[in-house]
Amino acid sequence: MASKKDYFGLGRLVSIILAIIPFTAWILGMVTRFSEGKIVAGIIRIFGGWLIWLLDLILMIASGHILRLLNF
Repeated sequence: MASKKDYFGLGRLVSIILAIIPFTAWILGMVTRFSEGKIVAGIIRIFGGWLIWLLDLILMIASGHILRLLNF
């Protein structure tokens, strides 16, 4: 199972910088969810990633993790 550190265990500052860029955050969010084995969550990020981007950005700054809507 993948680590719960987001964006592949990169440092928090690097992860925040990557989360600021919408396209990068969208791609990395999808890859992170697929690597965790959360196929449905990854598919949701494919189609709704742009909407989730702002929440990801806020959560990345506040806690260092992306939004996990489906965490089962």
